[in-house]
Amino acid sequence: MPYWRLSGFYFFYFASLGTLLPYWGLYLQSLGFNEAAIGNMMAILMATKIISPNIWGWIADHTGRRMAIVRFGSLCAVLAFLGVFASSHYGWLLGVMMVFSFFWNAALPQFEATTLTHLGDNPHRYSGIRLWGSVGFIAAVWSLGSLIQGQGVQLLPWVLVSLFSAIWISSLLVPEEAAGHLPMDHESLRTILSRPQVVGLLLACFLMQASHGPYYTFYSIYMRSHDYALGSIGGLWALGVVAEVVIFMLMPRLVARFSIRHLMLASLVLAALRWTLTGLLPENVALMLFAQLLHGATFGVYHAAAIHLIHIYFSGRHQGKGQALYSSLSFGAGGALGSFYSGYVYDYFGAGYMFLIAAVLAVLAALVVYRSIPADPHATP
Repeated sequence: MPYWRLSGFYFFYFASLGTLLPYWGLYLQSLGFNEAAIGNMMAILMATKIISPNIWGWIADHTGRRMAIVRFGSLCAVLAFLGVFASSHYGWLLGVMMVFSFFWNAALPQFEATTLTHLGDNPHRYSGIRLWGSVGFIAAVWSLGSLIQGQGVQLLPWVLVSLFSAIWISSLLVPEEAAGHLPMDHESLRTILSRPQVVGLLLACFLMQASHGPYYTFYSIYMRSHDYALGSIGGLWALGVVAEVVIFMLMPRLVARFSIRHLMLASLVLAALRWTLTGLLPENVALMLFAQLLHGATFGVYHAAAIHLIHIYFSGRHQGKGQALYSSLSFGAGGALGSFYSGYVYDYFGAGYMFLIAAVLAVLAALVVYRSIPADPHATP
């Protein structure tokens, strides 16, 4: 199967993420919501990842029909999101985002499992496919920065509906056979989850995503408060993802030269540095550019290493559940906690403090990896 079909899904999925994460908070702010309300709204997007991927992952692993689930979830996400046009009342939008994200979050973990299964003995090629998601993110975040200046932010829901529709259409182009068959090994999920390296990996991923909460929820609002123009903010987001693309291209060489454990540790330590700089010195443009370049490590290296370990630790019929657990515990539970605490810390103590808390969480994640993940991913620490 041509890789462009897999890459196309990633392109549109992450283009929607590049629209939602940087600018949805600004859209909610334009409706009159305060920081705590915005934090709660964004937390809902993350919180559904705690439940949704696990439900769909269980169904996928028992039916073997991953792409059917991806298509169904993508279509239902489009239909649910149309509810944002019905009312701007806080309770209504909260409900709409809850239903929308339940289906939207069904798609990516199963598509990740499909991609890795299709690659078979060549998992190192994952980065070359996944980087098109980063390209989509860049295209969205950079182009929208100028488009939604001022009252243009009201166009955001229409842009998102278009992108969500493109995700569904692109899912129709990937055949079910790409997901492959599911080897029925006899190792139980409980046995896998009892291993120290698996527990450590999932805990570290949870802490890492919790540290990203202030960034994904409030970075645009935070930089606006320091007099950065929307176009400049979009450029900063895009710069981070450009660094991510470069890392995805270099990842096969990095994996060949360094252990996955060392790559994970480096990404977590650099995340602590990034959040410290962002929280303390936002007026320093040069340092903000440097901090955004660190996104290549804090997401690119981290995510590729985590996906690699999940693929090793959750083999055979547990692939879907493994990807679902990674998504739900990190981007779901960790992301929800990050959005939740950042909203209240921003509201009551100030934005700088939420980034310092993020730095502490990244350090804790590094300590967990240091203690639990062996240099050989196939070994027991």
